[in-house]
Amino acid sequence: MTIVAAVLLLLLAAGAAVFCALTVAASRRYLAARPPQLRTPVPISLLKPLSGLDDGLEENLHSYFAQRYPDFEILLAVRQADDPAVAVVEKLRAEFPATPARLIVTGEPPYPNAKVFALDCMLKEARHDLLVMTDSDTRALSPQLLETLAAEFQDERLGVATCPYRAVPGVSLWSGLEAVGMNTEFLAGILVARLLEGMKFGVGPAMAARRAAIEQIGGFDGLKDYLAEDFVMGKLAAEAGWRVALSSAVVEHRIGSQRFWPNLEHRLRWVRSTRRSRPAGYIGQLFTYPLPLALLLLLVHPAWWSAAAAVVLLRALAAWAVAGWVLHDSLTAREWWLVPLQDLASFLIWIAGFFGRTVTWRGRRYIVFPDGKFAPVPTDSAPRDR
Repeated sequence: MTIVAAVLLLLLAAGAAVFCALTVAASRRYLAARPPQLRTPVPISLLKPLSGLDDGLEENLHSYFAQRYPDFEILLAVRQADDPAVAVVEKLRAEFPATPARLIVTGEPPYPNAKVFALDCMLKEARHDLLVMTDSDTRALSPQLLETLAAEFQDERLGVATCPYRAVPGVSLWSGLEAVGMNTEFLAGILVARLLEGMKFGVGPAMAARRAAIEQIGGFDGLKDYLAEDFVMGKLAAEAGWRVALSSAVVEHRIGSQRFWPNLEHRLRWVRSTRRSRPAGYIGQLFTYPLPLALLLLLVHPAWWSAAAAVVLLRALAAWAVAGWVLHDSLTAREWWLVPLQDLASFLIWIAGFFGRTVTWRGRRYIVFPDGKFAPVPTDSAPRDR
């Protein structure tokens, strides 16, 4: 039995090594693409849902108010007029009086996905047909972000674009591990999918879309019941015949500084959502864990240490291809020792994702259904699985 297990692990590790090689190739392919020059600027509506004071919220919003683009408006949405984010918005509106910015008070969302409700409210007020949607915890790395997106959308077939993001952690170890995972593992999967089959989904806290594409897939109303609305938006747009792209405009994702348990709940929400959004792909994520597979191989059959070592080296190269070449991430370069710790933690969380059907989001528990939709857990019959 031991040799059978060893051979199986060797095959899985070999598959993971192939994934690492594909990650390097996919990173080079992504970097080889150059955004076109912008010929004629088109007006842009920037949609920004807000809820409370994220870490660095003022600096995050400032990076969008300061965009060097000739024709754009900013719409910002809060649930209640007394949201503490309102004061930050008013300060920036006074600092940038020439930038059209409107604040919308949406009220409480009538369905589970509050972000989608805020986007829908802003869409009804937006004046323009090119929409850029960014979360409150993102920060534009360049004042030319909107210019780059506008240039890419000169392709009239392009319906949805996802911006890659460089995660920036807070001071906690757990946020550091999560950021390293985003910058070396999560984006790697996106790049490889782009290489093998093209972008057929959306993902992440910063996206752009044509109004026509949103309307063709049923508007935001068609996304309101999904937990991973970004993934579904891109998927439906691709199925409707629009091109979906991974933009060359990179943003920062300021993930804050969560303690262990809130961070674990947050990551479980991701994996349980992913398992239901693309179940076959979730199983295939096993090959994105070369280090755990190499260590298991070494544990079961120490004589094959050279194969395990080769897989580990390929993992290191793949991590640097994404974090170093694509994202220019100083965190991974500076604290590289977090990578193996994150790989092991991520592997365990991936296994945990196969179990349980509830998630916690902004302090409330939800059930995630097999089709990726979700609903609040009834308080009188709340399942106890996490």
